[in-house]
Amino acid sequence: MIAAIVLAAGASRRFGAQKLLAPLAGRPLVRWTVENVLEARPDDVIVVLGRDGERVREALRGLAVRCVVNEQWADGMSGSLRAGVLAVPHAADAVLIALGDQPGVGVDIIVSLMAASATGKGPIVAPSYRGERGNPVLFDAALFPELLTVRGDRGARDLLARDPSRVTLVEFDRPAPADVDREEDLRLVRQARSL
Repeated sequence: MIAAIVLAAGASRRFGAQKLLAPLAGRPLVRWTVENVLEARPDDVIVVLGRDGERVREALRGLAVRCVVNEQWADGMSGSLRAGVLAVPHAADAVLIALGDQPGVGVDIIVSLMAASATGKGPIVAPSYRGERGNPVLFDAALFPELLTVRGDRGARDLLARDPSRVTLVEFDRPAPADVDREEDLRLVRQARSL
């Protein structure tokens, strides 16, 4: 069983407004990300909400996801990570952690990571985009206790760096999908999609 967590609780400080609700081809940015995750068919999808949580939940109306709230969303990504991991079913063998502001992560990327995990490639499976490690990242259930110890706004980066031998990289011959942090980033995503 593979669960997926979509981190959608950030403060959007650099964007100036709630970036996850910014329109992209007629749909909120976060909906693109969550729909891509759902299309890869994990067994469970958890969306972690924070700032403007009810508005983000409304943007996901009709999608087969469970929402949990990180009340300490202003303290950084680690609180959202913990809230998501704590909501993962006990039967889960692994969890995929995706960022709500990366609508360019294609279904094929997620499916490839899940397939690598299912064949026992290692406790951590991450994409490599032309040699650059990126997101989303899949963690074996044995690492859930470590994920719960993460602090600050760096997500699980330190966990990956702690023991690189635990990380299996799946290579993709394409640039890393953009994080939408600023209005300019969204403009570039729209241009890339010719929207």
